[in-house]
Amino acid sequence: MSDSFRALRLTKNDGDEKGGGQTHEIVELTEDDLMDGDVTVAVSHSTLNYKDGLALTGASPVVRVWPMIPGIDFSGTVEKSNHPDFKEGDGVVLNGWGVGETHFGGYAGKARVNGDWLVKRPDAISAARSMAIGTAGYTAMLCVMALADTPKDAGEILVTGAAGGVGSVALALLSKMGFEAVASTGRMEEEAYLTGLGATRVIDRNTLSEPGRPLDKEQWAGVVDAVGSHTLANAIAQTKYGGTVAACGLAQGPDLPATVMPFILRGVNLAGIDSVMAPRAKREQAWAMLAEHLDLDKLDAMTSQATLEDLPDLGQKILAGQTRGRVVVTV
Repeated sequence: MSDSFRALRLTKNDGDEKGGGQTHEIVELTEDDLMDGDVTVAVSHSTLNYKDGLALTGASPVVRVWPMIPGIDFSGTVEKSNHPDFKEGDGVVLNGWGVGETHFGGYAGKARVNGDWLVKRPDAISAARSMAIGTAGYTAMLCVMALADTPKDAGEILVTGAAGGVGSVALALLSKMGFEAVASTGRMEEEAYLTGLGATRVIDRNTLSEPGRPLDKEQWAGVVDAVGSHTLANAIAQTKYGGTVAACGLAQGPDLPATVMPFILRGVNLAGIDSVMAPRAKREQAWAMLAEHLDLDKLDAMTSQATLEDLPDLGQKILAGQTRGRVVVTV
């Protein structure tokens, strides 16, 4: 059909003997198959985030409506709009809002969504580069915004999970904005990649990933953490007086085996970073700052390309920590 488009669709296998399971397939859909919304977007690009890996593999119950088109991000051009803030031809970006979980997401040639979920794409950032940024990069910007009161000369900023999507963009942003950024990674073979993004030095994640002291030697003026668990607890314990720790992920685990001591003895601030439901004004600020502060050459250096067919395999790899930087999916 001339108005059809390709999509990657997940279907729940209720007959699985373990009580669930899922299958994926590339299908042809039409606009009649889309969910409700007041803006229809021709999707050009999407990306791959950790949450997408969870959805693609079924490793965690991210998807709550079946069948589902995954993909928590997309960029594209408005085709139809009944929303006052968007018109045909507008370049737009979507991050979060349950898209790819409870509402059809970005791994399809078209999407119909609530216009309140969209942000106009900055002119300085192309559609493809906006997905090289994606939720991971936008989240990294929210983390850096949380460190806004940290003086540039206060000392080093620790970035955990540095070779991943959030960490890679955070390093590039912090470097461009004049901070000394230290990269923590479990892949020391990526040292050249990380220093190329702006890390002043690289440390092995093993120095942070095991149980540590409730209050340790002060090292970090601030922290961007995408890892959680013992890594986050140790980062908090090592943060300098009055420093801020921006926590946005749980790659090591959702637990926080810490004490209140860094908070009540050093005045450390723990800033929780939510990218999914952040209000539009905050999203627009983050995207404006990305357009201003992100070195696009460094963004390109951390980006690889993929297609819809590549996604099931890439979903496995991102959960295993085998991807680097950002992945742009050409839809």
